[in-house]
Amino acid sequence: MRFTLHLRLLLGLFLVIQHATSADEVDFNRDIRPILSDKCYFCHGPDEENQEAGLRLDIRDEAIDLIEDGELIYRINESDPEFVMPPPESHLVLTDEEKATLALWVEQGAPYAGHWAFEKLPANVPVPTHASPSWAKDPIDRFTLSVMRAQGLQPNPAAKPLRWLRRATLDLTGLPPTVEQIGRFERRLKTQANTAYSIEVDELLRSTAFGEHMAVAWLDAARYADSYGYQSDKLNTQWPYRDWVVNAFNENLPYDEFLTWQLAGDLLEEPTKDQLVATAFNRVHRLNNEGGAVFEEWRLENVADRVHTFGTAVLGLTLECCRCHDHKYDPIPARDYYSLSAYFNSIDESGVYDRTEKVPCPSVLLPTEEQTVELDQARRAVDDAELRYQRIVAESRTRFERWQSSNPESLPIPDLRLALSFDQD
Repeated sequence: MRFTLHLRLLLGLFLVIQHATSADEVDFNRDIRPILSDKCYFCHGPDEENQEAGLRLDIRDEAIDLIEDGELIYRINESDPEFVMPPPESHLVLTDEEKATLALWVEQGAPYAGHWAFEKLPANVPVPTHASPSWAKDPIDRFTLSVMRAQGLQPNPAAKPLRWLRRATLDLTGLPPTVEQIGRFERRLKTQANTAYSIEVDELLRSTAFGEHMAVAWLDAARYADSYGYQSDKLNTQWPYRDWVVNAFNENLPYDEFLTWQLAGDLLEEPTKDQLVATAFNRVHRLNNEGGAVFEEWRLENVADRVHTFGTAVLGLTLECCRCHDHKYDPIPARDYYSLSAYFNSIDESGVYDRTEKVPCPSVLLPTEEQTVELDQARRAVDDAELRYQRIVAESRTRFERWQSSNPESLPIPDLRLALSFDQD
C-alpha cells in the first residue's frame, strides 16, 4: 500500500506534464474546459434551469454544429453587445489569449475529452531512453529527466549525504534525523557506501514514525478528530481507530484490505477486533448533543457525511453537489448519490449523543490484555455460579416434590410468632 498510490500519482503527473510540453497542441481538459466552465457553462452548460437557447457547450454532439459553422468564433469576437458572447450583462469577458486558444482549438477540429479524473491510465507507458544513464538510476528518473529536458531544464546536482538524510527522514517520518541517526549513517557511508542509502530508507520504513506520518493525510481525509465538532465539542475518544490506521501503514496492509476493513469490516465472516475497529471510519463524523436535536435528522446528516467522506477519501470526488441536484461538472446524478447513501444508511444509531457521557451504539469493547484476562476469569466465575445455582434449584425442586408427596394438600396456617422466630433463626 505504501507505494502503489505514489507511483500512480507520479505516472499521472508525468502524463499531464508530458502533454503540456506540446505547446502547439490544445488540450481540452487543460486549456478549453476551464474557459468554457468559467465563461460559458452558466448559460450553456448542464444546468437546465439556466440554459439559454437550448445550447450545451459541455457536450460535443450538441455543440459541434455551432462550432463547425463558425458561429462560436464569430460570437466571441463580435463587438456588437447584441451578439457578443459572453453577453455584457453577465459581467464575464474573454481575454485575447482565451479567444486565441478557442480559435486554435476549433482549427484543430475542436476535440473534446472526458474529465481527466475519469480517464483510464494506459496499461503501458514507454520509458524514455534518451535520459542520461549516469544520472537516471531508475525509470522514474528517466521520466522526470525527459520532461525537464523538454522544458529546457537540467537536474540539480545530487544532494550531499546529510542533506539527503534530512530530506529522506522528513519525507518518510515527518521528523528530522536524530544525532544517533546521523552518526550511524556517516559510519555506513565509510563501510557500506553502495548500500548505505537503501539501508537507511529500509530502517525509516520500519520505524513507527513512518506509519504515524503517513496516517496524518488519511486521518485528515477521514475527518478524524478528538472532539464532537459541534457546539459543546466534548472529548470524543475514538483514538483506537487512529492507532489502527497507524499500524495499518506500519504493517503495510494491502490497500484493498485497508479500504474493505474500513468500509465493511463488520460484514466480513467472523471479523477480528481490528476489522471492527477499522469500521470507525464510518463513525468519526461530528456528533451533535443539542437538546433540541431531532434524532432522525441528525442520523441522516451522519449518513450524508459518510457519503461525502467516501467520495473524498476513496473516489477523489466531491459528492456534496449532487445531494441536491445532478452534479454540474462531474457525471454524477442525484439518483446515484442516494443509491450510494443506501449503503451507509443501515447503522443502528439515533444520530446524536444525548447529555450523558456514553458511547452511542453500535460500539465495541477494547480491553487491554490484562483486562481481557480479568474478563475471562469473571466470565468463568459467572458460568460456575450459574451451574451451582441450577444445581441448587434442581435439588430444591426434588426436595419440594418429595415433601409434597408425603404431606396433605392443605395445611394449617402456622402461628405467626413461630414463623417470625423461624425467619430470625
